[in-house]
Amino acid sequence: MLKHSTALKKDKIDSIAIGVFDGFHLGHAELLKRLTPNGAVLIIYKQKANITPGFTRERFTKYPCIFMKFATIKELDCSGFIKLLTSQFPSLKKIIVGYDFKFGANRACDIYDLKQIFKGKIDVVDEFFIDGVSVHSSTIREFIKNGDIKKANTFLGREYSIIGRVVKGQGLGRKELFPTLNIEVQKYIMPKNGVYATRVLVDKKLHPSVTFIGIRESTDGKFACETYVIDKEVAKVDEVEIFFIDYIRDNKKFDSLKELKSQIEQDIKIADQLS
Repeated sequence: MLKHSTALKKDKIDSIAIGVFDGFHLGHAELLKRLTPNGAVLIIYKQKANITPGFTRERFTKYPCIFMKFATIKELDCSGFIKLLTSQFPSLKKIIVGYDFKFGANRACDIYDLKQIFKGKIDVVDEFFIDGVSVHSSTIREFIKNGDIKKANTFLGREYSIIGRVVKGQGLGRKELFPTLNIEVQKYIMPKNGVYATRVLVDKKLHPSVTFIGIRESTDGKFACETYVIDKEVAKVDEVEIFFIDYIRDNKKFDSLKELKSQIEQDIKIADQLS
């Protein structure tokens, strides 16, 4: 077991929702609706999570989150898995899983095995659809990678966001263009290269912003994630969270900084209207 989000007594937990929960999207929300007041979220911890990596998943539920390493359960048979759960949660009376939940060695165990072995209730949540499309983390990843942020946000039920450390940039923006925060992002899936209408969390307040992701074709030819805060001059900040609203345009090369600045001015107008 890894750390959990609150000081809770495991012997009081009587229901758990089980899953990887990368994204905490609207499909996941259906599982959480079935939890009891003394319920908890059991997150199967995999390194590949990149919509809500690591412990950031704790931010999207009011329930305590308990992280279990995938390696500790991947070879268990059905009985071994249930034995592990009941030993960790002695008051457990209800398990909530998605319709396609599988576990154990070679994913050989499913909801039917759970129902046969677990003495309490197994609550299976049906497949959840939006506009005829099944809501899955894999689908949301594709939306993000394709720059279809509005669809990703619809499926998430919130604005997709990334958290990054502010690092030193070219210094060109402040001198010749617009001063930006240069962000070093790790673990999160990055949206398609281009320019986005965004919001940025600075000093516990959201501000409209324009965010660029991609190769700086018109300057140093290096990859960057940088955001211009529209209504605030940011002196110094170590870390920011960027919330994506919509895709504005593709990245392209400009023949001069003057042309680039003119385009950025247009981007700012669009982003300001969208945010």
